Amino acid sequence: MNEALERLSDGAWLHTFPEGKVSQEDSPIRRLKWGTASLIVRAPVTPIVLPIVHHGLEEVMPENFFVGRRPPFPLWNKKIKIVVGEPIEFDLPKLRQEAVSTSRNLSFPRVGWPSTSPCGLDEAAQRCLFTAVSEQIWAVMERLRDSLKHS
Repeated sequence: MNEALERLSDGAWLHTFPEGKVSQEDSPIRRLKWGTASLIVRAPVTPIVLPIVHHGLEEVMPENFFVGRRPPFPLWNKKIKIVVGEPIEFDLPKLRQEAVSTSRNLSFPRVGWPSTSPCGLDEAAQRCLFTAVSEQIWAVMERLRDSLKHS
């Protein structure tokens, strides 16, 4: 994560897969992991987030190709659709304020997070903030995924 944050600080591109793996079924996108949200929140300048959704990679590298295993090489002659959305805007000061306000009413068991983060929030506020950023990304990605069905 530190290296990824350094790349963002240098203004470099960084590709993340917030879902954590290639989805093998045609179903709603799973809950996103918080790593991408953490990078967005911790970056010195809010990065441009360009959502990209694909469909068809599950045909190129199916999990259950032969006896419950993936093929040794990607399969060819398969169609992959890719949709690139508009950049996602994050109002981080507003999201931070909402996270602090929301977290006052919540209690989480401590799981080893620092008492205050690099962004100056306690654990409960961090969780609320990362959830809000992840949900914003998820909503955009889900709309893009739905657009693949109608194309």
